[in-house]
Amino acid sequence: MSHVLAIDQGTTSSRAVVFDSALNPIATAQREFQQFYPEPGWVEHDAEEIWQSVVETAREAIAQAKLKPSGLAAIGITNQRETAVIWERATGKPIHRAIVWQDRRTADICAKLRSESAEEKISARTGLLCDPYFSATKIAWILDHVEGARKAAEDGKLAFGTIETFLLWRLTGGKMHATDATNASRTLLLNLDTGRWDFDMLKLLNVPPPLLPEVRDNAAEFGVTEASLFDASIPVRAMIGDQQAATVGQACVKPGMMKSTYGTGCFALLHTGEKPVRSRHRLLSTIAYQLEGKRAYALEGSIFVAGAAVQWLRDAMGAIKSSSEADALAAKANPKEQVVLVPAFTGLGAPWWDAEARGAIFGLTRESGAAELARAVIESVGFQTADLLQAMHADCPEASEGTVLRVDGGMAKSELTMQFLADILGAPIDRPRATEMTARGAAYLAGRAAGIYPDLDALEKLWSLERRFLPKIGAEERAIKLSRWRDAVARTRSR
Repeated sequence: MSHVLAIDQGTTSSRAVVFDSALNPIATAQREFQQFYPEPGWVEHDAEEIWQSVVETAREAIAQAKLKPSGLAAIGITNQRETAVIWERATGKPIHRAIVWQDRRTADICAKLRSESAEEKISARTGLLCDPYFSATKIAWILDHVEGARKAAEDGKLAFGTIETFLLWRLTGGKMHATDATNASRTLLLNLDTGRWDFDMLKLLNVPPPLLPEVRDNAAEFGVTEASLFDASIPVRAMIGDQQAATVGQACVKPGMMKSTYGTGCFALLHTGEKPVRSRHRLLSTIAYQLEGKRAYALEGSIFVAGAAVQWLRDAMGAIKSSSEADALAAKANPKEQVVLVPAFTGLGAPWWDAEARGAIFGLTRESGAAELARAVIESVGFQTADLLQAMHADCPEASEGTVLRVDGGMAKSELTMQFLADILGAPIDRPRATEMTARGAAYLAGRAAGIYPDLDALEKLWSLERRFLPKIGAEERAIKLSRWRDAVARTRSR
């Protein structure tokens, strides 16, 4: 039993990856699932479709690895965070589509809370901001818009979970209703200092306590799967939010280490040690991981649109047929054209947190075309990252000075994107040999709990560099580009 199955449930697809005893991936399966946009700014998923995609990919990866399910030592789950699901305890059936982390329907609720000066209290207790991004206002919205749901929740007939909790419930046949410290820390309901549900937050945000799962370490015993699912009962031994999983996968387990994941969105985490750092620049204080009851913390900057902008270029604009074509098209751009895209399709994330902002393009001329737009899409990722790092340096200079940024995710494969990132940050960018780090982090934690992988101190030895990108432009050119970007952001913002 020297293999681990990682379930990587993301925003647009579900993946299952089998890892061997050296933490090498030996089999992978992936399924995309439908995105629902019932209103402008609303994003939903069918939790049943997600569940089916997880079961199918897990079975496929196990078969591809030519393993008997009984030979797996553990399952680790990593997931899109903040996405909220509520289901019936009696049947396991969701009462509404899952409301996705990108969804902005509760912007008015958050604005009202801010007008009542509630954000200071929320930030002090949770490390987060009062924004629709997080789970709590999504929970309240579902309870208030599904007939009878609030009463059923108060009576203990309903269960809430972010995606990993819903999957665990289904995997264990309804025997386990639990979450982990990292996902719990993204709900607006967990006290960041105590690691427990905060009943003042529950009252403020109108969430009934009986809905909530138990909070556990990231590596723990989460029960076993129903034997009928995989022809064996497999222990679930780790659960962790996707960005924290990537932090572990990148071996960023010491203060001052930093990673940035480029998937649908972009998420940069700076390890800040055993105590939370309270941001003065609208970043998030969050739990990086919790093991044996001890928490490590991070500062996080969240960008809502990164790879999603490339998908927009493909699907909405028809400029490319596949995402992999973006680099080649952008390389044809006229360097004299200065097109800037602010991809606020679902608002702006950190450090702006403007839910009402919407995307805009600046600097178009008669000569601007698809190539210039493709370059602007790629550059928008670097510009947004630069905003995050500037805020992190200001919040935590002792931890972030001289930091090398480790990158992963689908867009990390883009040479053009990574080189621009190094240029605009004026800092080295390290791309590891394995770029899909979320599954790796979940697998490591599950395998660590099973006794297969070493402790955190030895994790660095399992990480290897594929390429380092170094800046190729000077400080003056960098400053001009950043000034042009920040002017565009200022023009885009709703306030």
